[in-house]
Amino acid sequence: MLSFNPREILSVTMILFAIIDIIGTIPIIIDMRQKAGRIESEKASLTVFVLMIIFLFVGDQLLAIINIDVASFAIAGSLVIFIIAMELILGVRFFKEEEISSTASIVPLAFPLIAGAGTMTTLLSLKSEYQTQNIIVGIALNTIFVYLVLKNVQWLEKLLGKTGLDILRKAFGIILLAISIKLFRSNTHL
Repeated sequence: MLSFNPREILSVTMILFAIIDIIGTIPIIIDMRQKAGRIESEKASLTVFVLMIIFLFVGDQLLAIINIDVASFAIAGSLVIFIIAMELILGVRFFKEEEISSTASIVPLAFPLIAGAGTMTTLLSLKSEYQTQNIIVGIALNTIFVYLVLKNVQWLEKLLGKTGLDILRKAFGIILLAISIKLFRSNTHL
């Protein structure tokens, strides 16, 4: 029998929310929309949801095929999250942005920008701490939020303004930094 735990759902939702950082990526999404002409919110959101669900259930097996243990993947993901956090906090770009095409709703928006290595690593880590049904609800809630942000990104840009977006970016950068350190520490045996 499935039992849903509101506390677990809230924890998973908040952790994924910080990792996905859809609010912090609004400036990138705005830039992509200008270059590609339009972002297909529904397609991007559905792709994010499907990728996260697939990785939740078969991520371990995919890693086993290429002979990588979950702890190593988690440590690699923690380093990626650390770099993303530093980008947000310092306002510099370490990752080269790829050329934008008509498939921008899927690549690079849905993957790897929204559902990237950090999100996948986090899902594997969450699996060891939370019940699967609560993780699925957290994924669904985040996907709905991603969809709402993608659908209303121009309105949000006007509402928050440059200062508001900068503040959000820095705040989520600090949260991501803390998550990356926790993820690193919990997967190393020092």
